[in-house]
Amino acid sequence: MAPSSSPSCLPLPSLSIQPRNRRSFHLPPTLRSPGGGPSLRSHRLSSPSASSELWRTVRLRCSSQGQSAEESELELERLFSNLNQATLKREPGSLSSAVFLVAGTTVGAGILAIPAVTQESGFIASAVTCIFCWIFMVATGLLIAEVNVNTMCELGSGGVSLVSMAMRTLGKFGVQVACWSYIFIHYALLVAYVARSSDILTNSLGIPLWESATLFSLVMGGICYFGSQRLIGAVNGVLVLGILLSFAALVAAASGDVHWESLLKANFEAVPMSIPVIALSFVYQNVVPVLCTNLEGDLTKVRTAIVLGTAIPLGLFLVWNAVILGTITSADVSSDNFIDPIQQLRSSNGVVGPIVEVFSLLAIATSYIGFVLGLSDFLADLLKLPSGQNKPLPYLLTLVPPLILSLLDPEIFFKALDFAGTYGVLVLFGILPAAMSWSDRQSNSITSMRPPKLVPGGQLTLAVIGGGAGWVIISELLENLGKT
Repeated sequence: MAPSSSPSCLPLPSLSIQPRNRRSFHLPPTLRSPGGGPSLRSHRLSSPSASSELWRTVRLRCSSQGQSAEESELELERLFSNLNQATLKREPGSLSSAVFLVAGTTVGAGILAIPAVTQESGFIASAVTCIFCWIFMVATGLLIAEVNVNTMCELGSGGVSLVSMAMRTLGKFGVQVACWSYIFIHYALLVAYVARSSDILTNSLGIPLWESATLFSLVMGGICYFGSQRLIGAVNGVLVLGILLSFAALVAAASGDVHWESLLKANFEAVPMSIPVIALSFVYQNVVPVLCTNLEGDLTKVRTAIVLGTAIPLGLFLVWNAVILGTITSADVSSDNFIDPIQQLRSSNGVVGPIVEVFSLLAIATSYIGFVLGLSDFLADLLKLPSGQNKPLPYLLTLVPPLILSLLDPEIFFKALDFAGTYGVLVLFGILPAAMSWSDRQSNSITSMRPPKLVPGGQLTLAVIGGGAGWVIISELLENLGKT
């Protein structure tokens, strides 16, 4: 049987890292019909050296050209099986682990900027904005998952990265957009993280700003470079635990100072300026390809992991914003005099201030580790360095530029977050998923094998998602040009 036509393998950088102790066995392209669709009713996936009891069956209901659209839908439990390379036993991805992976990725330093960008709009308006941004980001994540599984079906392999998806659906132009947006987001956020962490350490330790910025970069960057995966996982686990404990302590300590009447403010005219940062706070889409692989292409589990995994941060953001905005009065908020509510709380409350600093530093540290690892691996791929070797050059390119930029402008935190949210996140995780899904759904390459659509509404929904992201980008661009 002739293999189906599929995109050639290009030396493109990967945006997802697969677990080293797992091997995925997939439906190979050589077992497909010449038309591109599967010709098998059932196919057993196993390792050549695996014993018979390790064989797993993926049940597919595939259609011929004459079957109805309802009968042509793909029914599957999973696309492949993840096998432990040492024991050759199947290790299916845990749904609870997937939920916490999404939640942990979402909760990061972006939460620190939400009160500052929403103080003018007020809690009610910002809560509505958070919910709408959550729905938007859930939809784009589901679109990425849909395209990812379709790409795995067509290429006959798992571990499909965002770049590979862009290459398949949008061609080289899509790859360039994905790559540059990815790099821009990571550098902008690393600059913001170093700037804010150095400010916290300077206030706490009483050392110069350049020393605190260098100290933070060396310590956290050293953990990423010298630490094993187990050590990095343990450090990240401790940091996440510290985030939860400090958040609970913050809510308990600050709830008594909340002015409940302050939470009734709703200025919807000020909402647009807060959308980029709020959208940035809900970023998790970079781990969706990992989810699809870990959950063996099971779209039901992937959908559940995305919805529940982002609902947890949504509740966290709403509580956090209520506590912070509730502690400042309307007299403190002025459009002509920007203030950071967190900074104000740190300086005015002797009990809550230290807790806020601990929570802020831990949130930054967890995000910093993930972004350093992601960008260094990405740069290593771009530089075509051999895999499995920990070369210093990618880490130097990852750590040094953000350190220098943060020292040149110590007040760059909010500007970096705003730029990353507007020109990075809304392109890479807003316009790009809608465009990839549009192309994927219009493509005739997999008409005989169609996994269910995770986002309903057809092309209208895709147009609203892409158009909404584009409207925010253009509005922000025109506003910035008007200020110059």
